[in-house]
Amino acid sequence: MTDRSFAGPSDLHMHSNHSDGTENPGQVVRQAREHGIRTMALTDHDRTTGWDEAARTAVSLGMTFIPGMELSAKHQWRSVHVLGYLFDPEDAALRAETDRIRDDRVGRAERIVRNIGRDYELSWADVLEQTTVDATVGRPHIADALVARGIVRDRAEAFDGILHPREGYYEPHYAPDPLTAVRLIADAGGVTIIAHPVTSGRDRMMPLDFIEQLIAAGLGGFEIDHRENTEQGKRTLQKLASKHDLIVTGSSDYHGAGKPNRPGENTTSDEMVARIIAQATGTSPRYP
Repeated sequence: MTDRSFAGPSDLHMHSNHSDGTENPGQVVRQAREHGIRTMALTDHDRTTGWDEAARTAVSLGMTFIPGMELSAKHQWRSVHVLGYLFDPEDAALRAETDRIRDDRVGRAERIVRNIGRDYELSWADVLEQTTVDATVGRPHIADALVARGIVRDRAEAFDGILHPREGYYEPHYAPDPLTAVRLIADAGGVTIIAHPVTSGRDRMMPLDFIEQLIAAGLGGFEIDHRENTEQGKRTLQKLASKHDLIVTGSSDYHGAGKPNRPGENTTSDEMVARIIAQATGTSPRYP
């Protein structure tokens, strides 16, 4: 039964400047509301520091806030992002893993900047000027520094050019395997959804037998309605979700000015939001 203490439309994948978005958590919430969203989740990469501000703003605007996070993982060469909802942010094992991920991201970003600095006028100080105190420094901030320096026009050009692995400046970073990520969030009382799982190119869909392992480990579902998913991939995962009675979400993956994605361009049904709330035991939504 649908939980009537929240109201749709719902956008469950949004980022603030606590990770790689360009707006603070309160601004993200206000953008969501201006685009018609009434229930939203802040899902910054590998951290929860934006929850309090986002929750206060959402409640003040008559919206429901779903605490979330996008946990970095890696399967073979694939970057896999595991969305976690309503988990306990104080869970010791999960916090230790996110600390490790963030620490390695900073070291990796410094290595990339040193590599780029051999050929372009770019320094670590330039990158830090593009971050906030709580932000996990990453490639989007390097992209913003390249823009500020006038080396590229925008983030898209940076990622298509200098920050693309083929250019030789790329450095790998630590991330747990998706099985570990799913188990950590589930053990912290959260519900796990694989973000944009069927993109084209090198980060294409994980093998079906491995996805079955994730489901057996407690995976909650898939983010199917996302602008980067392929149509064939969506059909494949929809069949798998129906077979296992999994949760299916749709979201914008909003990053402010960092991406063209707009709040509410994809949304999650009330039924699926209610299932996430019902299954989670780690923390609670913030209701108006």
